[in-house]
Parts: sequence; C-alpha cells; structure tokens
Amino acid sequence: MTWPRALPWIALLLAAALVFGDVALPGWLGGGDSDLRPGGSAVARVARVVDGDTIAVDLDGRDERVRYIGVDTPETVKPNAPVECFGKAAHQLNARLLAGASQVVLRFDRELRDRYGRLLAYVYRDGQAQSVNARLVAAGAARTLKISPNTSHATELARLQADARAAGRGLWGAC
Repeated sequence: MTWPRALPWIALLLAAALVFGDVALPGWLGGGDSDLRPGGSAVARVARVVDGDTIAVDLDGRDERVRYIGVDTPETVKPNAPVECFGKAAHQLNARLLAGASQVVLRFDRELRDRYGRLLAYVYRDGQAQSVNARLVAAGAARTLKISPNTSHATELARLQADARAAGRGLWGAC
C-alpha cells in the first residue's frame, strides 16, 4: 500500500484510539511497546513506589498508577487512616523488590483499570518468572485479594499465602 493510500487507515486507527481509549496502536504510531487491553502487557519505567501494592510508572510518556492485582498490603498512605501493622515493612519490601529496576513488565488480566482509574497489573521485573505480587504474598507482606474477573493467578497466590501463614512469615507472625 502506498503512503497516500495508507493515510485513511492511519486516521481510522488514531480515531479509534481516541474514542475507545484501549485500542493498541502500533509502535510506529506512538503506541510504544504497550498493549493496553485485557490480557495484554506493557513495559514501563518505575517512577516511585507509592506503598506496598501500588507504584507510579511512566508508560509511553504518561504518568500512571499501577495497583497490583490479587494482593492487598497493610495501609501506610490512606488518608485519615492509621498506618497498619506491617504496612511500613510491606512498603519497604516492595521498594527493595523494585530497587534498581530501570523498567518493569505489566501484565494485565481481564479488567484493565479499577474504579479509581489505576491500571491493574501483575508486575514483573528483569525477566523474573514470579511477579512482584506473588513475591510479596510469599514473604508474608501481603494478603490475597480475589476480585473477579481478575483471578488468573488466584490459585497460585492462595497457595503462597497458605505457605507464608503456616510459616508465620511477615504479617502472619507480626500482627
């Protein structure tokens, strides 16, 4: 297809991205390496660790908050709420797990965003097979949080939680 004949198709892709918001654009149209749709994945730069189960990232030049799927850590930054038992330790462990990572891979489940507009993802660093989500649960820094339809790793996370609880790791021994 010649360039002039390709323009209507390019315009159609851009219009669909603007209207639907979750259409994955090819990299040559500014879509980067992101596949922002259910079941897709994206590479992002970690800007900062917000708390034990949330990070801020730079995703294709946009600032995004990412909430880890399937886990819940004790609160440390919730407005008008006290810091919960093991909250600071969970936050610190999350920061250590991501320390030195120039980028992470975000893998999406069936729902892309939560009601607060945060991306929902399993977060992987440096090609590791186990997600940061799972590593937090295995260390006892997080409890499982099963919210349908994002449950593709629920069985694995439940097993890791049972092991951590039985061993008294993290919050299971401290709280």
